[in-house]
Amino acid sequence: MTQRTERVAGELRDLLGEIVARQEIKDPRVRIAGIITFTHVRVSGDLRQARAFFTVHGMDEEGLERVCQGLTAASGYLRRRIAERLRLRSTPSLIFEVDRVFEQEAHIDALLKEVRAEKPPEGAEGEEGTEGEGTEGAGSDDHDKD
Repeated sequence: MTQRTERVAGELRDLLGEIVARQEIKDPRVRIAGIITFTHVRVSGDLRQARAFFTVHGMDEEGLERVCQGLTAASGYLRRRIAERLRLRSTPSLIFEVDRVFEQEAHIDALLKEVRAEKPPEGAEGEEGTEGEGTEGAGSDDHDKD
């Protein structure tokens, strides 16, 4: 991503957040959603298309899909508002997607907690650590010889 596309993406994210925070979008699917956070925006190299990722804390999958539909329905309005603020040759078309990074992060945390819960007792771990250290040392010497 070039410096210009990064700058435009950042400005788009800020503008989208500002417009939604001011409740300029009258669509009830967006209005009653609560706090919509635009996490990041990806802009195509020719600046003609922007993909905006968002999340709404504490909202179920069905609710997120409704918000996405509301934002998509309001994309023409959002595009006009962006055109008023940003001086670009052409204003990018907007595509909205739910950002699933927080869900993935929570899933990974849950898996790590499971692994920690299945961890062997400390006495068994200490014996493995001693053997592992000897093996690591031998491996290091082999690499040094090459």
